[in-house]
Amino acid sequence: MSQLKTLFIATIMLALTGTAHAADKYITVASTTSTANSGLFDYLLPTFTKKTGIEVRVVAVGTGKAIRLARNGDADVLFVHHKPSEEKFVTDGMGVERFDVMYNDFVMVGPKADPAGIKGLKTANQALKKISDTQAPFASRGDDSGTNKKELSLWKSAGIDPKGASGTWYRETGSGMGVTLNVASGMGAYSLTDRATWLKFKNKGDLTILVEGDTVLFNQYGIILINEKKHPHIKTALGQAFVDWVVSPEGQTKIGEYQILGNQAFFANAQPGSQRT
Repeated sequence: MSQLKTLFIATIMLALTGTAHAADKYITVASTTSTANSGLFDYLLPTFTKKTGIEVRVVAVGTGKAIRLARNGDADVLFVHHKPSEEKFVTDGMGVERFDVMYNDFVMVGPKADPAGIKGLKTANQALKKISDTQAPFASRGDDSGTNKKELSLWKSAGIDPKGASGTWYRETGSGMGVTLNVASGMGAYSLTDRATWLKFKNKGDLTILVEGDTVLFNQYGIILINEKKHPHIKTALGQAFVDWVVSPEGQTKIGEYQILGNQAFFANAQPGSQRT
């Protein structure tokens, strides 16, 4: 009886250990709101989890905040869209290596009445100058996200400091893209958004795309495994498995397949051989 009891207890302990181990088989990915709000992760992650058994827990915030989370060791993988910040992250030793994953573009949206007269302009530079000259309302995320970083770089290229008009025609929401588009819709303002979020956004109201196609509106996404030398608790093997899958032919095909209202949302462009063998 004693031997049976001992065997029973050992079996239960083994089962509990296995369950605990399985529960630990997850990674945290710090990412931008566009990858989550667009529905891309909802489409991609089940395939990866089914293939590997690894659960992916996404923290979807602006790119700036996602990078800060990763710097603090609060994520295993970083998946964002501001290449200069990503490259600095790696140069600082916080990330192992950066890989291109996919791209889409930014678009300038605004009210159909178009008080600044920017519709059809070929460059974002021209559009922003007209918005500034007419002091037409512009809704900015103002949250240090990848979109906000891009927007501020565009203003700088146009030779304009919009923050001098903060609170007047230039409104900083300090919020994500969905909230900012809602503000723009409500006040008849212009705004800059990534195309995937725009396609998914349901409360467009009177807003429409007015400027698109300028090469400076290109929107590249990258992925980085956090460096365990900086944060020893990082789940390196599991995180690397995710990075490898995302840039693999299978992951790239899945990204290219994802559509919103019949429109391809992202275009995969990882370099062949990016994943480790």
